[in-house]
Amino acid sequence: MATTTSPERQGTEAAPAATPVRPARWRNARNRDRLLAAVTPLVLLGIWEVLVRIGALDARFFPAPSSIFGRMVDMVSSGELWTQTWASLQRLFLGFWLGLIPGLVLGAVMGLSRPVRAALSPLVSGTYPIPKSALLPLILLVFGLGEMSKIVMVAIGVFYPVVLNTTAGVLQIQPMYYDVAKNFGAKRLQVFRTVALPGAMPSIMTGIELGAGLGLILIAIAEMVGAQSGLGFMIWNAWQLYSVDTMYVGLLVIAVIGYAMSLVLGWVARLVTPWRTDR
Repeated sequence: MATTTSPERQGTEAAPAATPVRPARWRNARNRDRLLAAVTPLVLLGIWEVLVRIGALDARFFPAPSSIFGRMVDMVSSGELWTQTWASLQRLFLGFWLGLIPGLVLGAVMGLSRPVRAALSPLVSGTYPIPKSALLPLILLVFGLGEMSKIVMVAIGVFYPVVLNTTAGVLQIQPMYYDVAKNFGAKRLQVFRTVALPGAMPSIMTGIELGAGLGLILIAIAEMVGAQSGLGFMIWNAWQLYSVDTMYVGLLVIAVIGYAMSLVLGWVARLVTPWRTDR
């Protein structure tokens, strides 16, 4: 005898329980990415070590990683590495904010105001291709050999990517959103805070990440020429003394700082742009 079921029951039986397949796959992909990020540098260092020990690489120019890490331990124990790293981090931090805030404000204004964009865009676009390291002699001439010249170098490196990406991000927002805000009586500051800033945030974070990396490059260059402390000074001084291990220690610390900055800014980007799925 055939049995019948109500439509409600059929619908209930037909719909299987939802399984969190996508979150599980996402977690697995994240774990795989973290594993690759940790293993790849170790594999490359191992290959480097082997090539030096078998004589395929000249240890005078490419010392073994074990020798570099041994030199790093000595510098940490003596406190020299901490002193040089802290000097660079202070300049990087101050220069980062000095370039970030004007870049954000000017980029947003250029994106929102056509006259301002028409007036300032040629200046920004024209000065952006100038190598920032080529500005160092002028900056030293204006600000001297003190701390301000290094901070300004970092600020210039941060400013341009931020202002260009912020402007581009604001311009990419659909005009419909501005019209809706104006119809609800939003003032200029409210439009900036509720429409322009959130809409441009992905581009802004990209500019901040690019600017932070460029600032780290420029602080090392500035310290090589006009400083008596910092990682750039340490690398340059090691070159003059032909202390190759110390040079590699400085390069390694800069790489670690850059990676740490990337992680922190990536975390901030996930907080301020939770709707993005590519992070």
